[in-house]
Amino acid sequence: MNQVHFDVMNARVTFKNVPLHALAKYTFKDVLAASEEFKKISGVDECIIIQTASRVEIFLVSNVETSDSPDARRAEGKTLVLNQIKDTWIPLSSLEQIDIDHFDQTLEVYKGDDVYLHLLRLVSGLDSPVVGKQKVFDEIVLSLAKSKSAGVSGKILNKLFESVIRLATRMRDTTGISKDVLSLGDIAVKLVDEKTGLDAKKKVLLIGTGKPAAMVAKTLKTKGINFDVTSREIERATGFTTLLGGNPVEFNEVLSGFDKYDVIFVATTCDYFLITYDRIHLVMEEKKKGTLILDLSDPRTVDEGITKLPGIKLLFRDQVYEIYEESVKTRIGIVPAVEKIIAKEVPILSVTMKRLDA
Repeated sequence: MNQVHFDVMNARVTFKNVPLHALAKYTFKDVLAASEEFKKISGVDECIIIQTASRVEIFLVSNVETSDSPDARRAEGKTLVLNQIKDTWIPLSSLEQIDIDHFDQTLEVYKGDDVYLHLLRLVSGLDSPVVGKQKVFDEIVLSLAKSKSAGVSGKILNKLFESVIRLATRMRDTTGISKDVLSLGDIAVKLVDEKTGLDAKKKVLLIGTGKPAAMVAKTLKTKGINFDVTSREIERATGFTTLLGGNPVEFNEVLSGFDKYDVIFVATTCDYFLITYDRIHLVMEEKKKGTLILDLSDPRTVDEGITKLPGIKLLFRDQVYEIYEESVKTRIGIVPAVEKIIAKEVPILSVTMKRLDA
C-alpha cells in the first residue's frame, strides 16, 4: 500500500539567470492571490512566494503518494513539476511568447534537502546580489508573516521558514556577515550627497539597467529620492523601474533635456562614449546651475571632454569602487565560515522536516 507524505519544492527565477530589467515579466501583481492559485495545483496544500527586486521564488508543499513522487531533478519528475507550475505561472505574469518558449530552461526547480540548503544560503545573505545584505533577510521574514496572515502557508512551510530564520539570525550574529554591509549604491549615493547634496528638490537621472544601476536605484528608493531611469531601449528601463522604482524615460528625450538634471548616475556596459561634448553641449551651455555626473561604468562611458562645459563636475568609478571592493573583500572572507555552519545545519533541518512527515 502506498504511503502519503509531503514534498517541499522550490521553483525560482532570479537575477542569476535573468537580466534585472527582464525579471519584471516573471513577477506577480498580487503575490498572495498568486499563492492561492498555486495552491489549486493538484495535491498542493501550502505556498509561500518571495518576490523582490532580484528574484521570484515559489515554495510549495504537496501531499503525494510515494510511488507518484519522482525526483524533480530527474527527467520525468522535472517535466511533471514544470508543466503544473508553468501552466499556473504564465497567466499570472507578463511573460511574452519568447519567454514562455524558454521557460523550461529558465525556471529552476528543486526538492527536499536542495531547498533547505538554498533557503539557508538565501536567508543568511550568501545568495543576495550584495552578500550579507540585511534587506533580503527582512524581505523573507515579511513574506512569511504575510503568508501566515493570509493562510496560504501552513504547518510545514511555517516550521521550515521559522527554523531557517532562527538559524540565519544566529549565523549573522556569530559570523558578522551582515555587519556594516555597503552596496555599490550606498557608497555612490553617499559620495554624491557629500559633493552636492541629495534632496527632494534635486532632479536625478540614472542611466543603465544592470546590476550596478540596480544597487544605485535601491539606495535612492530607500532614501526616498525620486529619479528617472533611461536605457538605449525603453523596454529595459520600463522593466527595471517596475521592480526597482524610478520613472522610465526615452534615451533621446534624456539627451534633449539633459540640462534639467542636477545629478546623473551613469552605470552602463557600453564599449563606447555614451555621453559626449557634441551630444550635450547645445542644451547644456545655457544652463545656470551645476550638474554632477558620476560615471560608474567600466569602461568609462562619459567623455571627459564634457567638463569644458560650465558647471559640470565629473566623478569616476575609482572614487567609489576602492571603498566598495574593500567592503566586499571583508565579507567574502567570512563566507567560508557561514558555509561551514550551513553544511552542518542542512542534515539537522532535513531530519526535523522528516519528523513532521512522520
